[in-house]
Amino acid sequence: EGQKLALRLLIEAPEESQRAAELQVEKLTHINYAEVPTSDPNGFDPDGDGTRIGVSYIFSNDDDDQDQDENLDHFPPESRPVNHGEKPFDPEDELECAIYYRDECVYGRSSGAASLSPENLLAKCRPGDLLEFVATGQYPHWAVYVGDFQVVHLHRAEIKNNFLTDVSQGKKGRIVNGLYRHRALPPEVIVRNAMDHVGTRDRDLCWRNSECFAAWCRFGRREFKIGGEIRIGKQPYKLKLLFSEKKSHILEFQCLEDVIMEKRRNDQIGKDVVMQELANHLNATHGLKEERFVN
Repeated sequence: EGQKLALRLLIEAPEESQRAAELQVEKLTHINYAEVPTSDPNGFDPDGDGTRIGVSYIFSNDDDDQDQDENLDHFPPESRPVNHGEKPFDPEDELECAIYYRDECVYGRSSGAASLSPENLLAKCRPGDLLEFVATGQYPHWAVYVGDFQVVHLHRAEIKNNFLTDVSQGKKGRIVNGLYRHRALPPEVIVRNAMDHVGTRDRDLCWRNSECFAAWCRFGRREFKIGGEIRIGKQPYKLKLLFSEKKSHILEFQCLEDVIMEKRRNDQIGKDVVMQELANHLNATHGLKEERFVN
């Protein structure tokens, strides 16, 4: 309602009030993810068979590169600053998960997948490969290998072309062509998709994070783009979190964008924290149900 009011003010207000209305619209369209409410703040769905967490990312971008160096383009590999606070990647803290669209598995990842040093990774790369750079406590960073030791990637609201060793910033990496189960485009098309968008930035971007951009380059599917799917009706996507052979939990979402955002958040905070969050959520929901039953 606040956004509608601001838009109406922007249209109807006299000239001297235009700026105030514009500022209100600007504020509303840059709301942070943490500020976007779900349908029920406790995640309780009275009409469902069990607990369900709904998440909305309507206004916010996944700024997955906050941990990357702001001056990435200005440092050659030998003079790149060292981030002494960065923890090495711990594969044991990586959460195994799968994404389903209705009954079809469209993404699957086993925990503890091997990762390589940037130099060893380069020896295995082929043009069109999807790369993922990982470090504990940080969002994974995705890129498209385009040949000649270079990658194209979305970094700080701009699509850039850099050397792989610069982009990795010392993080380990891996080739992740097989995580998404879609049919890949020919390598030359993947490379062209990536190179054609170098220099795109800010409001001209069609992707919320480096993973969405890289996956779109390889598969060309609209659901990786911002607004690629309509967020109405039943939630067709499921994110299955696999904690062990006998313990798992399923979250439901309206579009692939939202699933990817939540999956990446889980990667950033780690398996143990995700388990604790889920336990706290289920305990709170159980308490809420008991309270409503008593009342």
